[in-house]
Amino acid sequence: MTPIRLYLLGLLALLAAPLAMAGADPLQTVAEQSGFTRTGRYEEVIRLCNAFAERYPDAVRCIEFGRTPEGRPMQALIVSTSGAMSGAKAQKLPVVLIQGGIHSGEIDGKDAGFLALRQVLNGEAAKGSLDKLVLVFVPVFNIDGHERFKAWNRPNQRGPEQMGWRTTAQNFNLNRDYVKADSAEMQAMLGLINDWKPITLVDLHVTDGAKFEHDISINVEPVYSGDAQMRKAGRSLRSDLVNMLAKQGSLPLAFYPSFVEYDNPQSGFADGVPPPRFSHGYMPLRNRFGVLVETHSWKDYPTRVRATRNTIIDVLELVARDGARWSTLAEAADRRASTLGGTVVPVSYKAGDKSHLIDFRGYAYTRTPSEISGALMTRYDESKPQVWKIPLRDDVQPDLTVQAPAGGYVIPVAEAAWVERKLTLHGIEFRRLHKAIPKAVVETFRADKASFSAQSFESHQNLTLEGAWKAEPRDISAGSLFVPIAQAKARLVMALLEPTAPDSLLAWGEFNNAYERKEYMEPYVAEAVARQMMKDDPAIAAEFNQRLASDAEFAKDANARLEFFARKHASWDDRYQLYPVLRSQVVF
Repeated sequence: MTPIRLYLLGLLALLAAPLAMAGADPLQTVAEQSGFTRTGRYEEVIRLCNAFAERYPDAVRCIEFGRTPEGRPMQALIVSTSGAMSGAKAQKLPVVLIQGGIHSGEIDGKDAGFLALRQVLNGEAAKGSLDKLVLVFVPVFNIDGHERFKAWNRPNQRGPEQMGWRTTAQNFNLNRDYVKADSAEMQAMLGLINDWKPITLVDLHVTDGAKFEHDISINVEPVYSGDAQMRKAGRSLRSDLVNMLAKQGSLPLAFYPSFVEYDNPQSGFADGVPPPRFSHGYMPLRNRFGVLVETHSWKDYPTRVRATRNTIIDVLELVARDGARWSTLAEAADRRASTLGGTVVPVSYKAGDKSHLIDFRGYAYTRTPSEISGALMTRYDESKPQVWKIPLRDDVQPDLTVQAPAGGYVIPVAEAAWVERKLTLHGIEFRRLHKAIPKAVVETFRADKASFSAQSFESHQNLTLEGAWKAEPRDISAGSLFVPIAQAKARLVMALLEPTAPDSLLAWGEFNNAYERKEYMEPYVAEAVARQMMKDDPAIAAEFNQRLASDAEFAKDANARLEFFARKHASWDDRYQLYPVLRSQVVF
């Protein structure tokens, strides 16, 4: 074909495109109009949000719930045919929050959500569901990342032709930010959650990983974690959703398909409970359901959007059917959570070694050394489906447990301002103490060992501690905060304030200053101090000599020998490696 003919054909296609789009429903997305080869830019979300509200004024309200760091409006659609769009609480209706584009390269949720929404409003799917619930639909959570738009933003994914970027303009991964809430986007989202109090949050993603036939995975919590009655309902929710998707032609999984050993199918899978930095690890701490939906990246875009659309329809049907009962269960779970003081509460979980074989729909593969990297690589043949018999470890049990304080936590006045902002973001109850309490009977956590991460993660240098809470009288200043354990979000309180919890404020490095040595005793001073202390106190001398005799490493370390005395001297900083937050067995 000649270059001039190619040019003319291209020009005709460009001229025909507006005509084709002119005949399309204005509520259709670019994805739908292109046969799901492309996805639209964010201005399409703004246009569609308003267009849906204009076509369905009694059922759809378009709201802005925040602004991104680059100044873009964060849009959500509030949808219900019950008249409860301005106050679900007054109508006592369950709310489901569905969010797309938390990772904006994984953009199936935006296009599937608009498609599903139009079909439901037209009575073509999930008929009558909007009479019984309120849907809060956030088409794109990470909007600035969405507009970092080009091909190959997701090299491990098939389609669309171009897409957004995983992280925000400030390079935050929003699905690591639910607890620490550093980003403007997450702060806005937590405000939306506090305002609408969804019984279920559905987070729409696309997974990475190996090549196999399964097209979608459904991960729900609480299933292994949180309130026992909510766990039963969570298992039913997961089972129902998986069964519904299977009837619609999917090959769904009820666990996240990431190999125990990277790139090795025979290592199998391990189920688990995500830490609360993730959406479906965070919601159970509020006694609500978190649903992580992961379509498989190696399926093409039309297949993934269809599976995501089906999931949204199925969720709406389930919430319409069971949402009122779930809300009653959640309110009872709130009451039970407020009585957790003094009990043992898990703060992390893991799968045990026990496993069972499952049939997994994979492809024929080989594992041979690569001529490029030299590493052992797995190569899949997608023309040859194959059933793998591989282990699944799904005996998930508490990994770390902590006894909750009977009273609550005290935030000292020096830290109160910034911690107050975090507590407020999560809707956690607290109060300011207006009178000082001298020699308060509290517990302190002094670290026996503090380990800083070797590199930054999500702009933080993480910290892990070894140690234990011990009774120790401390002065509490007026202006300190008291956070009672007797509240519905008791598990979330512990996730934030227990120092050994995996996503605590301390674990994220928010209290690192307390673990940095700021004052020192010069060695020549320490020498003189040591001699005087040994002369004045025979017990100290005996302890030092015993340590020399029994600990060869100590005996060889000049600094450790001098610090032995510095730690016992009046000049020693008694706040060094002391967690600033206190625990109380009584209510202040």
